[in-house]
Amino acid sequence: MQTPKKIAIVGSGLVGSLLAIFLRKAGHEVEVFDRRKDIRDVEFSGRSINLAMSNRGWNSLRAAGIEDEIKELALPLVKRAMHVNDKPLYFQKYGKEEEAIYSISRGVLNRKMITLAEDAGTTFRFEEKVWDIDMAEARLYTGESEKGEWKEYQFDLIFGADGAFSRVRHKMQRQSRFNYSQHFINVGYKELSIAPNKDGSHKLDNASFHIWPRGEFMLIAMPNLDGSFTCTLFMPFEGKNSFESIKTETDADLFFQKHFPDINQEIENLKKDFFKNPTSSMVTIKCFPWSYWEKVTLVGDSAHAIVPFYGQGMNAGFEDILVLSQKMKKHGDDWELIFEEYQNARKPNTDAIAELSYRNFIEMSSKTADPDFLLRKKIENWFSNKHPEIWVPLYSRVTFSDKPYAEALAIGDYQRKIMDEIMGIPEIEKKWDTAEVESKILNLLDKKPVFSF
Repeated sequence: MQTPKKIAIVGSGLVGSLLAIFLRKAGHEVEVFDRRKDIRDVEFSGRSINLAMSNRGWNSLRAAGIEDEIKELALPLVKRAMHVNDKPLYFQKYGKEEEAIYSISRGVLNRKMITLAEDAGTTFRFEEKVWDIDMAEARLYTGESEKGEWKEYQFDLIFGADGAFSRVRHKMQRQSRFNYSQHFINVGYKELSIAPNKDGSHKLDNASFHIWPRGEFMLIAMPNLDGSFTCTLFMPFEGKNSFESIKTETDADLFFQKHFPDINQEIENLKKDFFKNPTSSMVTIKCFPWSYWEKVTLVGDSAHAIVPFYGQGMNAGFEDILVLSQKMKKHGDDWELIFEEYQNARKPNTDAIAELSYRNFIEMSSKTADPDFLLRKKIENWFSNKHPEIWVPLYSRVTFSDKPYAEALAIGDYQRKIMDEIMGIPEIEKKWDTAEVESKILNLLDKKPVFSF
């Protein structure tokens, strides 16, 4: 048992709301500050990418006692649907029969999480902007403007859950020996949508994550409970096929007709969303340390923002909270040790998922339409089904496991070297499922190094 503390969380997003639930269950007094309006009272902004909840996220929600309520908001997706021009639609199973990722609207989930945190006894202070933090004394200062009159709040602990451009982290960056980096990729994203049929049914298969890979750009679509799909167009900011190059409705018509002919009937809706919704950027942020003594610590995107191409941003943030709660149970009132062990446990893994997420953009946008890549995946799945105890594909290690991300990255890199050798076998496309190939993989695995995490 811990001595009850008065705790502030800056940020009412998904990770901040889940943290509030865990802290309330541990007996603490919790107040959440957010500069924005209550998301339950506003329309969605058109900046959302649908979330893909997987094992790590569900583990955390289960530990919080809210898994069943959240599952009511989700649709299971068991496969990818690949939309490649001049080829029939084809599907790629994610894993074993029971393995699925779950599509959830970010806005719908955030609204629910805030309500559940309120029900647990959390106080939310919306439209209250945090301008400064006294980290040594755990004080927050809020006000209408940075130069106006501020209100002071005194707490025992402060958590920064305020996203990639965190005000809490910004204050921590002023410390000596605080390491920080940010990297924007030259690809942005824009939210689009596909409306439901008149009877409320989905226009595309609703058990699939739909991908239109087009090399330097791609479109994805994930189903919602109301029969619609939330689509995301990822594309360079500048260049031949870019957001900059589509200036008029005629440009948009030609672009969608040429590159997405199988959803031509949706062009008017896609075009409307294209010009209505903002173009957003994507950034990877790394920093360390995440904590300031026993007073302040960072969680979620505030500590480790990543690009969204592995669907693990929310899952990684939720896993932060689960690990933090485990350290709380282990160390009681020693918050300095709790924070130290939490950040040391999470930092290597969040660095690993940042790297994997960036790599997966290359895979999703270009390689998923490449015959050699598809054969490679076919061989991996065939061998994994024959030898599940010694070969788990990288995607499954990340998505359908709670093993460390760093372990998944290291083992995935080793598996890639093995598959490079297998793909070099003459006429591999004719004998990919033979005893010769199986024996070759087994022989290479005998040389596998010992991984220790």
